[in-house]
Amino acid sequence: MNIKAATQALGLLIRLRRNVAGNTLALAAAAMLPLLGMVGGALDLSRLYMTKVRLQHACDAGALAGRKQMGGGSWDATAQASATQYFWGNFLQGAYGTGTTTPAFTSSGSDVQGTVTTTVPMTVMQVFKFGPKTITVTCQTAMQLPNTDVMFVLDVTGSMACLPNESSCSATNIRSGSKITVLKNAVKCFYEALAQTKTDGTGCATNGYQGINSGSQLRFGFVPYSANVDISQLNLPASYFATNWSYQSRAKTPAWGAWSDTGTIGTWAVQGVSCKNQPADTATQQYQGVTALFVLCKVQTRTLSGSTWLYGPTPLAINVTSALSSFAGYKVPNAPASAIVTLAGIGINYTDRPVLWDGCVEELGATADINQVPDPSKPLTLYGPVLPEAIYMRAATTTPDNASVSRDPSTYSNDYYNNMRGYRYFCPTPAEKLKDTSVWTPTVFDAYVNTLTPSGNTYHDIGMLWGGRLLSPEGMFASENAATPNGGVIQRHLIFMTDGDAQASPCDYTTYGVAWWDMRTNPKLLASCTINEDTDLTNDVNTRLAALCNSVKNEPNTLLWVISFGGQGIVQTTKDRLKTCASDADHYFDATDATALGTAFQTIAARIAQLRLER
Repeated sequence: MNIKAATQALGLLIRLRRNVAGNTLALAAAAMLPLLGMVGGALDLSRLYMTKVRLQHACDAGALAGRKQMGGGSWDATAQASATQYFWGNFLQGAYGTGTTTPAFTSSGSDVQGTVTTTVPMTVMQVFKFGPKTITVTCQTAMQLPNTDVMFVLDVTGSMACLPNESSCSATNIRSGSKITVLKNAVKCFYEALAQTKTDGTGCATNGYQGINSGSQLRFGFVPYSANVDISQLNLPASYFATNWSYQSRAKTPAWGAWSDTGTIGTWAVQGVSCKNQPADTATQQYQGVTALFVLCKVQTRTLSGSTWLYGPTPLAINVTSALSSFAGYKVPNAPASAIVTLAGIGINYTDRPVLWDGCVEELGATADINQVPDPSKPLTLYGPVLPEAIYMRAATTTPDNASVSRDPSTYSNDYYNNMRGYRYFCPTPAEKLKDTSVWTPTVFDAYVNTLTPSGNTYHDIGMLWGGRLLSPEGMFASENAATPNGGVIQRHLIFMTDGDAQASPCDYTTYGVAWWDMRTNPKLLASCTINEDTDLTNDVNTRLAALCNSVKNEPNTLLWVISFGGQGIVQTTKDRLKTCASDADHYFDATDATALGTAFQTIAARIAQLRLER
């Protein structure tokens, strides 16, 4: 190269070194690959993260749905389908460019587990030879119980002996498939679902028995009802009972002979008021003046001939202390007990008469206050024992009918009809306070439920009254119901089940006495002491039920579940009334057959238990 050419080349290089106008492009080209790696990595990592989060949400949703469908029963195809459906409802196939997505849900005991796997292809990062990434998420749910009290208020009236599709039957003919039989099994399956332990119930689809109430208080109580409720096992103090109670009974009264003329004639001291020469009464002789000849009076006399019975409202001294002690000896699941109450002077020859008390009680007034505590200073709040052998159906000497029973008190030297226990009186299986599963073992629970027996007319208000009292965190049982031993909050559930309309009759011996005589809930003078239903009395029952439903629903942390059961016997107006009684429409069930009743109880059990994600 000559000198000139060399000089020109050197000048070009110098000029290129001094000119920086084209450096940006070169630098950008050199930085492209690392920038592509940074941005592409962030983009693909974001897609991986969003895919995993969405998969986790969908897995959780599927597991929860499957466990909810499972309820207290077993994992089956329906629960599997529900879990899968909810998964796909929350994650679309191919979302975020994912490949094949495989959800798998299984059950172990009372838990449901889910595992989901999918692949996410790379976009930008595939330039750097990065292939698809596999993502796997897991989820698990469990059914957990909070501190829970369940009070069963169960209709055990005579119609419960019928089949679900029958409108009437014989209460003594309890057949296989009867409503009472179906109810017993449904209650046992309910117990299994919550307590997660096996009873002798049949067809209970409970899965695993894993003890879902672990760490929580779970208690059950019972109020079987018909025309009365048996409180013999509630351990009520004697101070809750009156020391005197008026029964439609009888008492010894003097028997005087017929009035006869003495032949004495005199004049009236004041016209029509008294006779001047009328002798004074003695212990065995009585005198009266009778008008004769306008202003003259004639004295009549009668002589005491002994004693006779005065039939009518009779105050009787009551001492229930020893009877309550007798009841204390009865424990579930033994047969119901009876105690003795001695009534002074109503027996043969005016002697004291021991009568049976099987635990049902009378009240003087109908109240919707489930928290009223009996107070000796307030006599209207006290109880009296229901004593059917104390009741005498005056003016009837054999089984009463519409014509022979008198409302008015009367004297009679012999015995009027005295067999109310065999006529219009029914006292069901004793109610039981809330007790935990250390007391309500499966064996004890089964034995108690098996004692439920149908009899009597339908007084819904009596059942709801005592159900509310026994569940309430206030009132008579506040010390036992207000909180758990460690002070935890309690979720309370009253399950009210009936198979029919309210039915009240004038001569039923109920919590409020015998309506035809006592008129404690309705001042109307009823037409006769009949066994037939009285519309006004039945309407009174329905009115009180509505008020009591509201009282229960107003208690803290309390839900009222209502089930009407049977294809016959419940008219639509009653169903509407029962639906209003429940906490809301979602807490009401219309179970027309055995399958529907079991489903209702299982649904309630599943809703009472709370779903919880474990991971």
